[in-house]
Amino acid sequence: MAQKILIDMIKLRAAMVENSSMVLPEALFYPSGNSNGLKSVRELAIFRFTCRKCEDAPCIGVCPADALEKDEDGIITRYTNLCVSCKSCVTICPFGTMMTDFFKHHRNRDLFFDLEDVNEVEKFIKACPPGTVTFTDDDESPEKNIYKLNDKVLIKEYLYITEKQ
Repeated sequence: MAQKILIDMIKLRAAMVENSSMVLPEALFYPSGNSNGLKSVRELAIFRFTCRKCEDAPCIGVCPADALEKDEDGIITRYTNLCVSCKSCVTICPFGTMMTDFFKHHRNRDLFFDLEDVNEVEKFIKACPPGTVTFTDDDESPEKNIYKLNDKVLIKEYLYITEKQ
């Protein structure tokens, strides 16, 4: 079994609250497997696991650039190439899912880490707030709030479950 990384979104949010000026490193897969622009692993995780998947999705309706869309599973996608960083979606989200730091344009290459490279993964873990990203041999475990993002990344997050789900 190959080792994966576990990103603890719960601890990460706590670290961000504790230090609101913190600039988080971004983990990416090169080449990017999507056509919607380059996405960080954290953004993918937030839309898949943290988002409440509102039926009417006010973030989509307020976007002046039509940069947000919902897929058949109710997961929001942000087209980074269309997004104008107006942050209207951040303001209107009733649950605070959208993070303002998604819209920061990092100029420092040292903040980006390629998850296809083992050395880069180790650097990414060290660059993150202590205890928020770790190596693990575990698999997905919903009873422990651990969910599979992909074959190399697990996410720890409290899911919002509705009666419909």
